[in-house]
Amino acid sequence: MELLRFATVGSVDDGKSTLIGRLLYDAKSIMQDQWDAIERTSEARGEEYVNLALLTDGLRAEREQGITIDVAYRYFSTPKRKFIIADTPGHVQYTRNMVTGASTANLALILIDARQGVVEQSRRHAFISALLGIPHLVVCVNKMDLMNFEESAFNAVRDEFAAFARMLDVRDVTFIPMSALNGDNVVDRSDAMPWYTGKPLLDHLEEVEIAADEDLDDRRFPVQYVIRPMREEYHDYRGYAGTVAGGVFRPGDEVTVLPGGRRTTIAGIETFNGPVEAAAPPMSVTILLKDDIDISRGNMIVGVDRPPESAQHVEGWVCWMTDRSRLTPGTRLAIKHTTHSARAIVTEVLSRLEINTLAEDIDVDGLSLNEIGRVTLRTTEPLFFDPYRANRHTGSFILIDENTNHTVGAGMLLGAIED
Repeated sequence: MELLRFATVGSVDDGKSTLIGRLLYDAKSIMQDQWDAIERTSEARGEEYVNLALLTDGLRAEREQGITIDVAYRYFSTPKRKFIIADTPGHVQYTRNMVTGASTANLALILIDARQGVVEQSRRHAFISALLGIPHLVVCVNKMDLMNFEESAFNAVRDEFAAFARMLDVRDVTFIPMSALNGDNVVDRSDAMPWYTGKPLLDHLEEVEIAADEDLDDRRFPVQYVIRPMREEYHDYRGYAGTVAGGVFRPGDEVTVLPGGRRTTIAGIETFNGPVEAAAPPMSVTILLKDDIDISRGNMIVGVDRPPESAQHVEGWVCWMTDRSRLTPGTRLAIKHTTHSARAIVTEVLSRLEINTLAEDIDVDGLSLNEIGRVTLRTTEPLFFDPYRANRHTGSFILIDENTNHTVGAGMLLGAIED
């Protein structure tokens, strides 16, 4: 079955964790022992109802403070689709956590309290979702029960958010009025809002089209592992394993191996279940080539007609993720791009993003924890990439502190710098 990854974001008390708990409960994806545990905890806390938010607020600090701090992942499936949920924090001080949880999402659920309307954090979450290239947004106008399920309250939020979204270049925005606490329009259509003619949330998640979100034109295959069996009967076998990052590969296709530029032909494509006639994102496969070429981890097999950009001096957005240091010109780090690792130096910090106003502050000397900015990097080896907007797989990278081996930054490539 097709897999949909989605992230939930929203301000404090908008009901993110409750919505996920309700979705899992109504979709019958909660084990009985889990239900018994949150039922006991809710009763011990003196709550009048079973607090479904406890299913995702796993850290003690989250339960005590009633907020989401870390990214909580949950998995469930229906007869139509598999799902991975990332329940991400809404607080500005946990921006790095939100970026981490939403970076691989196909869709973002943005919760808005119908009583509060579109607030500063709603705009910030929408902008970060757009910056991360998430192609589908679902605005869940929650707590409609506290607004007597009035259509005018929903329309006011919808109109204000839609006007803001037009500034973000997001092509698919869906609005759903709901009450996560009561389950209105979460899994089943709500009788309390007959004026809403759209789908409930789960139906939308099952049916939203995501196959077209992948780049199926530009063939990209970062080599993760070279397979050379040691058994005698496989002495001529050499396979290149990895995940297809773009395009469609077929036996007989002419391809180029980077960085060397050697051309060859695909002899076969194999999976765990046997040979296949085509491989597309996000399939994990082993590619066999007609010619014996020196290929190792970090190389990339691409189509001969539409090669990626190649550069050692690049520009991109970076979210800085550590409080132990600042990202400043001259900072030296390791960079991990697809399966390729190299070293990099920050040549310039061009701006810091003022997320609440969408403005770029160019009078900056560096980035601190949770700040997002535009920087230029020079790498020790060429990166073979596509702009992030064209391909999220080959347009993203992480920065690593070589002294601690900690990931300290996540970035999105904009393009090459002309020297």
